[in-house]
Amino acid sequence: MANIVAENEMFFTRFEPKTKNRFIMYIDGIPSYTIRRITRPSFTAEAKEIPHINTMHYVAGRPRWGTIQCTLYDPIAPSAAQSVMEWVRMHHESVTGRSGYADFYKKDITFNMLGPVGDKVEEWICKGCIITEANFGELDWGVDDLAEIQLTFQPDYCILNY
Repeated sequence: MANIVAENEMFFTRFEPKTKNRFIMYIDGIPSYTIRRITRPSFTAEAKEIPHINTMHYVAGRPRWGTIQCTLYDPIAPSAAQSVMEWVRMHHESVTGRSGYADFYKKDITFNMLGPVGDKVEEWICKGCIITEANFGELDWGVDDLAEIQLTFQPDYCILNY
């Protein structure tokens, strides 16, 4: 029996692609306009082997959400470096040596991809994010680039709403 292809699958369909430069990210305590670049969430699941007679069967193991990379501009005021350090101090305070409670340092991060007219076309909510790396960048007398901060977040899990 021949496969019947629907007419709308045969011909070109108009579409509007999402673009990388239209997004807004919300992190409590960090102004959205300082966020320059982010990576979208990534997911991996380990395959678990189940031996059965002469064959192997596979089922999905525990899911693991990958880290999210974020680059911030560091303006003079309000200082993004100060905002990041306030969050880092909730993880661990360098001066006193005390560590914080997860309830204080874990944050939910939301980011939206926007359509051409500013409408939300994709929304991710990353739950329970912690900072796993904060790099405050380098300084160089030979360039006139803007100061940036690179952050790496580890979420507990992520939700794609739409």
